[in-house]
Amino acid sequence: MQINQKASAVSRNQTTPNAEIQLSIMSEITIISIISLLTLGAIAYIFGRNRRSDGSEEPIVVGSGDCSTCTGDDPKCEQVCMMEAATKPIEYFDDEELDAFKGRSASSYTDAEIEQFAYVLHTLQPKDAAPWSRSITLRGIQLPESLRDELIMLIESANE
Repeated sequence: MQINQKASAVSRNQTTPNAEIQLSIMSEITIISIISLLTLGAIAYIFGRNRRSDGSEEPIVVGSGDCSTCTGDDPKCEQVCMMEAATKPIEYFDDEELDAFKGRSASSYTDAEIEQFAYVLHTLQPKDAAPWSRSITLRGIQLPESLRDELIMLIESANE
């Protein structure tokens, strides 16, 4: 019986170091898991900060460049560019004859007068359409209503 007790004591002593190693490994795994969860939580917090309290995302504000980057989609950009253009001399596109229409309503033009606007519009390069639109606006000239869609298409084609 003493031999069995000694054998079991020896076997307990032999398993004790293994148990300590397993406990040590489990502790390390637990610590690594906690650190990983905290890291993932911090990353989620950083990327989730742009959410509002109602769950919608905060708009990402892109810094505006110069007015050549305005596409017409952002009214603020257009307004800033119009104000910037107002401080500079008005640019003409060989269309001084359109100054005669200053102060006229867009719906008051005759067919012959609309043709004058159409001629200038059709001779513009697509890249010059937006600056021309600013030019006539700054000069107090309203574009005939029938040509507005055509001007918008020309500006959009320049932005593609």
